[in-house]
Parts: sequence; C-alpha cells; structure tokens
Amino acid sequence: MSDHIYKIMELTGSSSTSMQGAIENAITRAAKTVRDMRWFEVVETRGHIEQGVIKHWQVTIKVGFTLNE
Repeated sequence: MSDHIYKIMELTGSSSTSMQGAIENAITRAAKTVRDMRWFEVVETRGHIEQGVIKHWQVTIKVGFTLNE
C-alpha cells in the first residue's frame, strides 16, 4: 500500500428532498471536473422551513482527493 497525499476542498450541495440528496448533488457535480475523489466529511447542515415544513436542505462537506503525480 502506497502513501497517499490528499487535497481537501469544501463544497455546499443543495436538495429539495434530503440531506443525502444534497451530498450526492455536490459530489456528482464536482466529479465532472475533479478526479480521484476518495472521501467526504459532513461539516455543516442547514435547512429552509416554510409553513412548518422542510422545503430545502443545504449540506457543506469537505472532500478529499488524491494529487496526481
């Protein structure tokens, strides 16, 4: 097993359905331009409420990806 060096970026994803959806939206979008993503960590969760109902989720994550040689 070789040693790994990671770069960390912070993303905020949003979803009208769930926290998981917000995370998946952020990672799916980042995957279009960022290669070798390996892990994520949830650092903040927020939501928007209208008339007593959750209408929108925002989740901020840190994503680690390996650096290319």
